[in-house]
Amino acid sequence: MDIEQLESLLISTETLSKEIKNDSLVLIDARSFKEYSQGHIPGAVNLDLFAYHWFDTTPQGMQFFNEQTKKLLSFAGITLAKKVIFYDDVSGMLAARGVWMLMYFSHNNVFMLDGGIKKWQADGFDVETKTNGFSPAIFDGKLNPEILADYEQVRQSIGKAILIDARSKEEFTGSVIRGARKGHIPSAINVDFFANISEDGTIKDEKQLSELYNIPKDSQIITYCQGAYRAANSFIALKKLGYTKIKVYLGSWGEWSNRTELPVE
Repeated sequence: MDIEQLESLLISTETLSKEIKNDSLVLIDARSFKEYSQGHIPGAVNLDLFAYHWFDTTPQGMQFFNEQTKKLLSFAGITLAKKVIFYDDVSGMLAARGVWMLMYFSHNNVFMLDGGIKKWQADGFDVETKTNGFSPAIFDGKLNPEILADYEQVRQSIGKAILIDARSKEEFTGSVIRGARKGHIPSAINVDFFANISEDGTIKDEKQLSELYNIPKDSQIITYCQGAYRAANSFIALKKLGYTKIKVYLGSWGEWSNRTELPVE
C-alpha cells in the first residue's frame, strides 16, 4: 500500500500530476460522459458510476453484484497490479463510490483525487477533450466483507453499531421522500455528506471532520444514504479520521424503505 494511503484514501493534484504518465496507473473519471467529453484529466477513461445503483442485498442479489462489478472493473482495465485513481467534480460521491468498491474487492492501491477536476484546474493543470478507450483486463479481487453491510446486518446492528445517515436533513426527517416510505433507519444519526467537503472541493481536515463525527474511535459504524454513493464519501472521511470499523450499507434507503418488514423512524 502506498505511503500516502496509510494516512488516507486521498491523493493530491500535485502527486497525480507527477504520476499521470505511469503505465501502471488507471485514471477514472466517474462523472457522466457529457461532463467527461467537455474536458477531463489527460489519460482518464470515463466510467459513469452513477449508472450503477444496487438495491438488492439479499444473498442472491449480492452474488449478482459481485459478478457484475468484477466484469465492470475488468472492462475498465483494472487489475490488482494497477494503481487506480477515481475523480469527479470535487471530492464527491462518485469517486468515493469507486474507491470503496475497489476496497470491497481487496484492492489496496486505490485513491480519490482530493478536490476532483475543480481543484486540478484551479491548480493550473491541463485538461483534454479526446475520448480515451478502455484496455480491458481480468480483475479478480477477493471480497472484503468487513466494509460492506447488507440489510440483515443493518437490522441486527440497530442500537448496537452507530448508523450514519449521509443524506440531507430533509430526507432524514421525511420532508423529502425518495422511497416507498419516509424517514430513516431507527437510531441513525444524520451527518449530510456535503459537510465533509471544503469550499475548494477537497475533503475537510481532521479538525473540521472530528467536529462533525464526535464518535469513539473504536465504534462499529455503518454509513448509508439513498444508494451508497454519499455513504461512500462519508466512509472515506471517517477513514481519514482514523476510524477502522466502518461498513457501507450497499442497498441504503433505496432498499430499506421498500422492504416493508424493516423498521423506520
